[in-house]
Amino acid sequence: MKLYTKTGDRGETGLIGGQRVPKDHPRVAAYGDVDETNAAICLAIVAIDDAETVEMLRAIQSELFVLGAQLANPSGEHGSSQIRAANVEQLERWIDIASAKVEPLESFILPGGGEAAARLHLARTVCRRAERRAVALAKSEPIDGLCVVYLNRLSDLLFALSRQANHAAGIRDVPWIAPSKKPE
Repeated sequence: MKLYTKTGDRGETGLIGGQRVPKDHPRVAAYGDVDETNAAICLAIVAIDDAETVEMLRAIQSELFVLGAQLANPSGEHGSSQIRAANVEQLERWIDIASAKVEPLESFILPGGGEAAARLHLARTVCRRAERRAVALAKSEPIDGLCVVYLNRLSDLLFALSRQANHAAGIRDVPWIAPSKKPE
């Protein structure tokens, strides 16, 4: 199979089912941001030493392929390959496990710390954008609501994993401090 088809040279792409749409269509933007989330997770993986976390993130990458395919299919028919409530519940379990390894949050924290945590924070923000795109798409076209829920939980997990990575590296959270108002 060739990597190039020349079918997109005029600014259109094909959705699952064969429908052609502009490359800036909201559905394409939504699954494109899911793809970018997947790539950002890959960037985080290369900085993570913990094999269990890497295995978890690789499983999530596979699920993001499924989620992207759901968003690329306007018919809503996905057969057995779709995000399910069990996928969301697994993310919640992983959030609880990662959160139990660090001190409870007492304030907002600044993103950053070690390299792994910084990359996880970047993946989190890309995931939040994907979530916003999915929400916007849902306003104009039907999508499975679990796609939005999954992206929401995934961004929470990426936040929890960033804190876990900093903790493992001996790096403390940096609390956000509101700028003080200067008297006029």
